[in-house]
Amino acid sequence: MADFQKQTVQWFPGHMAKTKRIIKESLCKVDGVVELVDARIPYSSSNPELDSIVKNKPRIVLLNKCDIAEPAATKMWIEYYKSKGMFAIPVDCRTGKGLNQFIPTANKALSSVIEKNEARGMAGKPLRLMVVGIPNTGKSSFINRMAGNAKAKVADRAGVTRQQQWFNVGKGIELLDTPGVLWPKFDDREVGDKLAFTGAVKDEVTDLETLSCRLLEVLAKTRPEAITSRYKIEINKDMQGWEILELIGKKRGFLIKGGEIDYERTAVMLCDEFRGGKLGKITLELP
Repeated sequence: MADFQKQTVQWFPGHMAKTKRIIKESLCKVDGVVELVDARIPYSSSNPELDSIVKNKPRIVLLNKCDIAEPAATKMWIEYYKSKGMFAIPVDCRTGKGLNQFIPTANKALSSVIEKNEARGMAGKPLRLMVVGIPNTGKSSFINRMAGNAKAKVADRAGVTRQQQWFNVGKGIELLDTPGVLWPKFDDREVGDKLAFTGAVKDEVTDLETLSCRLLEVLAKTRPEAITSRYKIEINKDMQGWEILELIGKKRGFLIKGGEIDYERTAVMLCDEFRGGKLGKITLELP
């Protein structure tokens, strides 16, 4: 357990070049772009190349999973995007919270497109928007909610969407789904960790014990009450992750033969509970 600090969480972008090409080729078919990010890690879960690809197309950012992010932090992110000339809405795509604001926001963001269509005698022409986002940010859940059906594939696992699909969501708006692909960002270990903490990286390519130790060290320094309140243990900010994991495993009675702590079971439980919001509303980065 002591060597976990030396390890780097790995993720494998896979078909990055292909997805980048698909997004570029699709831009001419759409009037604007909808980007879904995880409200707990808006920076780490955004596509770093999107600015250069999208350029001047109108852009709407959906801060998904806002129900398990800190409201004050989400408000700061909305102001940040506003300062960058983008529209941003806090949403929870699984319950539909905040999505009633999407169509009014889309009409506002694309008002110049609507005016051009009217000037050309094409009033009422559907607005076409491309939906982008890394795996597990909620693209399919968003589309299903807006379309009122379950045609887009949904899963908790990273990387389910495989090909482009168009969806008519009514009120003059059509959405184009795109594959969800992870993009490397600055070879930054912290970014990799945050993506893994929130489940954007497949658990199969990470060491959950290492990951849970890092998560516990981050929370011990920034949100110690999240750990102490949930697991009823005493900790301090200087404790190592494996020490806290051991206390949690002991408290939960996760033991194997000989009375040893079952670190693997404890790590799986911790990651599941963090991702499910059971440790409270937590945002891991601010603008």
